[in-house]
Amino acid sequence: MLRLLTVIATTTMLTAPAFAATLDLEKDQLKFGFIKLTDMAPLAVAYEKGYFEDEGLFVTLEPQANWKVLLDRVIDGQLDGAHMLAGQPLAATIGYGTKAHIVTPISMDLNGNAITVSNSVWDEMKKNIALGDDGKPEHPISAKALAPVVAEYRAAGKPFNMGMVFPVSTHNYELRYWLAAGGLKPGFYSQQDTSGQIGADVLLSVTPPPQMPATLEAGTISGYCVGEPWNQQAVAKGIGVPVITDDEIWKNNPEKVFGMTAEFTEKYPNTTLAVTKALIRAAIWLDENDDANRAEAVKILAKPEYVGADPGVIANSMTGTFEYEKGDKRKVPDFNVFFRYYATYPYYSDAIWYLTQMRRWGQIPDTKPDSWYEEVAKSVYKPEIYVKAAKMLVDEGKAKASDFPLDSDGYKAPTSDFIDGIRYDGHKPNAYIDSLPIGLKSGQTVVGNQVQPAN
Repeated sequence: MLRLLTVIATTTMLTAPAFAATLDLEKDQLKFGFIKLTDMAPLAVAYEKGYFEDEGLFVTLEPQANWKVLLDRVIDGQLDGAHMLAGQPLAATIGYGTKAHIVTPISMDLNGNAITVSNSVWDEMKKNIALGDDGKPEHPISAKALAPVVAEYRAAGKPFNMGMVFPVSTHNYELRYWLAAGGLKPGFYSQQDTSGQIGADVLLSVTPPPQMPATLEAGTISGYCVGEPWNQQAVAKGIGVPVITDDEIWKNNPEKVFGMTAEFTEKYPNTTLAVTKALIRAAIWLDENDDANRAEAVKILAKPEYVGADPGVIANSMTGTFEYEKGDKRKVPDFNVFFRYYATYPYYSDAIWYLTQMRRWGQIPDTKPDSWYEEVAKSVYKPEIYVKAAKMLVDEGKAKASDFPLDSDGYKAPTSDFIDGIRYDGHKPNAYIDSLPIGLKSGQTVVGNQVQPAN
């Protein structure tokens, strides 16, 4: 009998799945913040599917009023970490706005945003857009189609206003990129004027994501750039038309990150690893088997404690389609990407692109050497934590080594996958900035309402 029990025990050990590597957690009760957007999905999934618990973590998820409140609460310790705009940890670390050293061990997704305009603006834009054989507008739609509309507003003495979610948001930089690629000036920032509207053809201002549709409907803005479900909400309400998705502006662009203070990651390194492991597993679940789990993800996100929007509206983008004009629903399989294309790896080159846009529009007022961009990127993005967590998951049989760029130097290959075809090389940020037709160039700064050579 003893021998039989030994055989059974041995067989069980051989066939059972690998258990999570034991981490001596320094802190196991955590509170994380998020904004009600579909790209907070990895947090909701890690909670609902028990991935946090698998790592010994007891997590509370709490929606936040806006991005500034969220960042402030991470900095003062009310939150242990949060779903953040990719630009937030970078801006905080260099002291643009609130000064604090924020780091990210994991990127949360790629793509996920769109630019929507009011029905009246769309009616005018359509006159400038070629139609396909099916009678529908050809995509991607350039901001050149918007330029005559903006000119009409100017001739009538009216400002053309658009909304974005935060001064250092991906949405701000994507909207600016699209406008500038179409020949429209989105305006500069200066140390004296942080409105971002100096010399602007289109005036951009901050509107919290859930308030975008109502603000558009009220006529306060004529369009906006935001994440889901707030573009599809405009379609559902019949008040606006999304004209371009952000993967058409920059293919597979980095969107949100998970941010924590550097102090937290240094004080609680094993806890940080455990959080990163859980979020990687959630990202895998969201994309595995050709997005087979997305319908379940939609049900999770529709809960009031997460996004709280209509499931049909969330499903429009989360399940690989996107609706532009009402009835013009197209396949956009990569609108939301959470894991494929190494989406969760925190690339230095992604960080550097956002820094180039801060410099382009004057949030970084003076020219910096290429080495500065790399130093900032490495102080904020932490692929070393990510790789350690990924290797643990591989050892546990919960992921494949081929799922991760484990030998990466932290830089993606140079790419021209932008709407204007301009090539971006993360190793050469200043050359890239100087190649962009609209925006500050090397040696330039904004003084008053004028672009001037630096002293």
